[in-house]
Amino acid sequence: MDAIAPIVLEGRAVRLEPLSLDHVDALCRVGLDAGLWQWTLDTIVTREQMHAYVAEALEARRAGTALPFVTIERGSAEVVGSTRFGNIEPAHRRLEIGWTWIGRPWQRTAVNTEAKLLMLRHAFEDLAMLRVELTTDALNARSRAAISRIGGREEGVLRRHMITASGRSRDTVYYSILAEEWPDVRTRLESRLHSRRDVAG
Repeated sequence: MDAIAPIVLEGRAVRLEPLSLDHVDALCRVGLDAGLWQWTLDTIVTREQMHAYVAEALEARRAGTALPFVTIERGSAEVVGSTRFGNIEPAHRRLEIGWTWIGRPWQRTAVNTEAKLLMLRHAFEDLAMLRVELTTDALNARSRAAISRIGGREEGVLRRHMITASGRSRDTVYYSILAEEWPDVRTRLESRLHSRRDVAG
């Protein structure tokens, strides 16, 4: 298959737009919070670090290995975070969804749930992927629970897999969703979104 082209993915609560350097200032307004980066390889607390983070993502897009997005809350049209497709392997029809962070005021809202639904739908229904991977720090219990809730199946732990910005040697947990599992995962995510809307309404 050809390289994955930039695209806008839009739902009722969230819009995912291709990331650009024009988004750096908006990302800084919500993302220069060390607590957001506790479980990531990067720690971003300055504009220069955010600029470098975005530039790296764009370089990966040019290389064909990633497709980064800026996450926008539709109601306010405000940039609230970022996410991406990464580790794209077209020949093997697999990719990873990750590098996801959301400003604190929008955590535990419909934003992340709908973003995952939009990305998984695009991966399986438009790009015909056979496998979508999700990974997280083995110590990140909240992330592990969230991935399991949406239907990610835990496959194993890569021990001492990465070195974080703090110098800690991180164990990484791998999860996957396969194409044949997607219909059930889609139903689960849609049900969660409807429940949130019922509560909000």
